[in-house]
Amino acid sequence: MNLDTAAHDYEASTQAFLEAVARITEANIDNHVAEGWSGRQIVHHIADSEAQSYARLRRLVAEPVGSLIQGYDEAAWAQCERLGYQEMGIEHSLNVFSAVRSASLDIVKRLTPEDLERYGEHSETGRYSVATWLETYTRHPREHAAQLLEALEAR
Repeated sequence: MNLDTAAHDYEASTQAFLEAVARITEANIDNHVAEGWSGRQIVHHIADSEAQSYARLRRLVAEPVGSLIQGYDEAAWAQCERLGYQEMGIEHSLNVFSAVRSASLDIVKRLTPEDLERYGEHSETGRYSVATWLETYTRHPREHAAQLLEALEAR
């Protein structure tokens, strides 16, 4: 894996999601496909997911190899009324997303090829390396950008 290319792709995926978010309006923010999340829910989810990724990257890089990487139940978070995925404004979640992506990009730019081999034990999926983290969180915003655009077009 070329780390310069990986850092560029990671940053580009952040921008892809923010470009999709720019298409949100008051009229379409709560649109969703059948059984799918609304634009509002997608934005809240990605902020929470990226906050998890922020902590995971730091654990993978700084803690002893094999440390626990805790999963979380994203569906439960989305359904939890106190977390407000269905009615809260998205401004704070967008700020979280942007801030943690920027801070994680700073770390990505400092990674060495040896760092990519460092790993933890994910509570749901087992061995989880820095390379896996980078691939996952480069792909994740792009996937949700596509999901968001689909939701915004739905009724």
